[in-house]
Amino acid sequence: MARMRSAQRRRQLTEAAIRAMTRDGVARTTTRSIAAEAGVSLSVFHYCFDSKQALLESVISTITDHYIGVVKDAIQPKATLRETVRAGFQAYWDHVAAHPGEHMLTYELTQYALRQPGFEHLARRQYALYAETYTELLEQLGPDLGFEPRVPVPALARYLAAMTDGMTLSLLVLGDDAASADVLDTITDHVAGLVGDTTPVLRTGP
Repeated sequence: MARMRSAQRRRQLTEAAIRAMTRDGVARTTTRSIAAEAGVSLSVFHYCFDSKQALLESVISTITDHYIGVVKDAIQPKATLRETVRAGFQAYWDHVAAHPGEHMLTYELTQYALRQPGFEHLARRQYALYAETYTELLEQLGPDLGFEPRVPVPALARYLAAMTDGMTLSLLVLGDDAASADVLDTITDHVAGLVGDTTPVLRTGP
């Protein structure tokens, strides 16, 4: 059997770490348990990651990639900007509802990094990655839909990252209840206004 390339092995170990941390918590997950989860020796783990910081950074990036791909697919340009924005938030909401443990892990990673001396930069990197992702999405959609944000893209990206953070925590705490559609509609109206769409929405029903 051909040897697995280093990048593939790192990916395998990162995904194993996500499963183990989601199940057992960050603090209780050891390098040995991650290696066991991946079905490799401990020496393979240390060959791929020279520190726990490197592993956690890979975990943070990979979890973000998990749902960013889903959102990017969902926000392909629709008939209107509002429909495009709504589709993106719905895809993200559905991902959180389907994978609550993974999203809960992101908050645990933040708290762990902030409380662990020398790991604080990982929390900053985590939130910088969120803002970078929104910046990329905004810059991708602008030319496609012909809109220009009403506020600078970097500031809007950080704002959207913070808003999504709160939306995620709310869903994890309260669950996906019947009010979720109204929440997403309200968020959509607000964000569409910030990126330049002021078309009024006509709603029916009570």
